[in-house]
Amino acid sequence: MDLNEQIIRTGHPPHTKTNIKNGLLFLRILRKVALFVVIFILSFHFPSFIPGLDQREQTIREILKVLESQPTGLANVTKEELAEVIYEEANRYNHDPKFILALIAIESEFKNWSVSEQGAKGLMQIMPYVAKSLAHELGIEWSGDRTLFNPYLNVRIGSYYLFQLIKEFNDPRLALAAYNYGPTYIKGLKERNEKIPTHYFYKIWTVYQDL
Repeated sequence: MDLNEQIIRTGHPPHTKTNIKNGLLFLRILRKVALFVVIFILSFHFPSFIPGLDQREQTIREILKVLESQPTGLANVTKEELAEVIYEEANRYNHDPKFILALIAIESEFKNWSVSEQGAKGLMQIMPYVAKSLAHELGIEWSGDRTLFNPYLNVRIGSYYLFQLIKEFNDPRLALAAYNYGPTYIKGLKERNEKIPTHYFYKIWTVYQDL
C-alpha cells in the first residue's frame, strides 16, 4: 500500500507544474497581444501618442497654408504633397522650412513654371547645367525641363544645392550670395578681397520674418 502511494505521489506533480507554466506563458503572451492591440488602436485615434507627429503635421499644415495663398499654378493635391516634400527636405538638411519658402518666394514668387532671363527654372530657379549635376548626385533621373518643372524634384535639388553651398562657404550669407550669383563669382570676390554683396541675404531674411 505504501509502495502504491509512493508511485502516485511521484507520478502526478510534474504534470501539474507543466500545466501551471503553460498557463503563465499563455497569460504573458495574451497581455503582450492585448497591449499591442491597444497601442495600435490609439495610434490611429490619438496621434499625439506618437512622439513628434503633432509637430510634423502642424508644420506641414503651415507650409501648405503658404502654398495655398500663392499663385503656384499647381493643383491642390500637388500642393499638399509639395508641402510634405518641403518639410522632409528642410529636415534632411537641417534647414528651417520657412527659410526654403522664403527662398522660393524671392526666386520664383512661388510660380512653378517660372524661367529667369538667365535660364534658371522652376520654384527654386536652378540653372539646368547645375541641376543636371546635382540630380546625378542625388540619383534623380535627369529629363531636362521635365525634371526642373517637377516641383518635388526642383525642391529636392534646390535644397541639396543650398546645403552644399552652406557647407562650402560655412556662412549662410555667403552661401545665399553664391546661390544668387554663382559660387565661382563669389569665390573670385573672396580671393580678391572684394566686397561680397549681401542684399540678397537680407531680402530672404525679410520675407522669412514675415512668413
